[in-house]
Amino acid sequence: MSKRLLLIWVAFTGICLSVNAQSFSPKQLREVSVADLHQAMRQGKLTATTLVQLYPDRIAAYDKQGPSINALILVNPKALTEAHRLDSLYKATGTFAGPLHGIPVIVKDNYDTYDMPTSNGTLAMKNSIPPDDAYVVRKMREAGAILIAKSNLAEFAYTGNFSVSSVLPGYSRNPYDTRRTTSGSSGGTAAAVAADFGTIGLGTDTGSSIRGPAANQSLVGFRCTMGLISRDGIVPLALTNDTGGPICKTVEDAARVLNVIAGYDPADSVTRRSQGNIQADYLRFLDKNGLKGARIGVFRQLCLPAKADSQVVALFDHAIEELRQAGATIIDPIRLPSLDSISRAMDTIPQLRRDFNAYLATLGPNAPHKTLGSIIKSKQFHPYLEKALLDVNADTLAPEQHKGWAKNLALRELMRKRLIAVMDSANIEAFVYPSFSYPPRLIGDLNTPSGTNNNALSPPTGFPAFTVPMGYTYGNLPAGLQFFGRPFSEPTLIKLCYAYEQATHHRVPPASTPPLSKKRKAKPALVY
Repeated sequence: MSKRLLLIWVAFTGICLSVNAQSFSPKQLREVSVADLHQAMRQGKLTATTLVQLYPDRIAAYDKQGPSINALILVNPKALTEAHRLDSLYKATGTFAGPLHGIPVIVKDNYDTYDMPTSNGTLAMKNSIPPDDAYVVRKMREAGAILIAKSNLAEFAYTGNFSVSSVLPGYSRNPYDTRRTTSGSSGGTAAAVAADFGTIGLGTDTGSSIRGPAANQSLVGFRCTMGLISRDGIVPLALTNDTGGPICKTVEDAARVLNVIAGYDPADSVTRRSQGNIQADYLRFLDKNGLKGARIGVFRQLCLPAKADSQVVALFDHAIEELRQAGATIIDPIRLPSLDSISRAMDTIPQLRRDFNAYLATLGPNAPHKTLGSIIKSKQFHPYLEKALLDVNADTLAPEQHKGWAKNLALRELMRKRLIAVMDSANIEAFVYPSFSYPPRLIGDLNTPSGTNNNALSPPTGFPAFTVPMGYTYGNLPAGLQFFGRPFSEPTLIKLCYAYEQATHHRVPPASTPPLSKKRKAKPALVY
């Protein structure tokens, strides 16, 4: 850490708590929700300034020390200044700046931020400061959220197998078992939210990386209908699949984030699809009785005993019984016979070269690199990516010029039609299946099955899929239950997920990051 940043960090953690805010203890920070924090602020027990001091205490104790979760690339040195501004505004007006007033958010480091670097996990882009915020980040700030930190990711968001970058040495670790992976490129965000380094988080999902990390850190993850959330200012991997969304501890908090970030954005043409499909308030679909009378299809193709861990299968069967006890009508099983053949018929067509070079062009004349080829020449990236980057950069055809492009689009449309036909024929509101059919893998294990089901249905169709905690295997390894629905059926999925969450309350915080004692002081010796 530079001397300047060290001084900022000391100031960041060294200011005394106000008298009114002293009643909010570090213990209360654990598992706290947006509503809890806002209630404490209205009661005079908490200020945004106090809150922004409490989270860095936990980061100092647990991210690079103690269990060494290693989830964060950069702690925002301007967070305290923003907290002071919000507190002054609230004191002067008696009203919050917005629905996320003073709420610290963990942002995956592939979202553009005008006041901090956006590295995409790549050493070559470590000092790249975009000219403006990503659309989603701007909306979060306008709602009063405070960017507390940028989180680690699989470099270029390229793999769901782990979260390791060339910016931050070492893997991000799962707080439930630090020997295990965070299960996706958004693993830094999920690990940070699970460990209470921030209240809420933002991830991205091309194939798995909102729902995968959320599931394996006992969190809620929303991959919404393609077009509901703008991708402007999110570093792309494959724009046919890329989207952003919330990673939170509760369905309610995820719905609060969705209220803020959903919307039409002229800078992302795909969001035209959302016009007429955006709800004024997703919170109104939080119904603890939402499973009563709901018709749920059990998609067992994604949890066959021969291709799944026995404890995950048992947990899934138990989750189906929990749905039934909460009032749902269960249709078991539901099948899409052509799923495997459609998936096998799709060609792999790289989009990174075209999409990433277009992103670099938005960074202006001061961008450290202008092309993917320039980054490859710099050698400033993680070695595991070298062959993949060389291969995609050598393919100079535009994705649409590949022979398989039209075939892939036709197969995607075929899958959409057949899934809707299955839902219609059985009058089903949603499918359910495990987000993973195996527990989180040990870090470094690329041989045993990952078990991810996240890329099977939602990415190729653009339909929404949400994961919520389903329980634990082998004592403490989280598993997620995924709800998959029709296009723009977010209200239905929120209703179903919330009802299941409230009926089960499966989430338990990780033992590796317990509450700090009231007298404990953050150590400024962090390296970011």
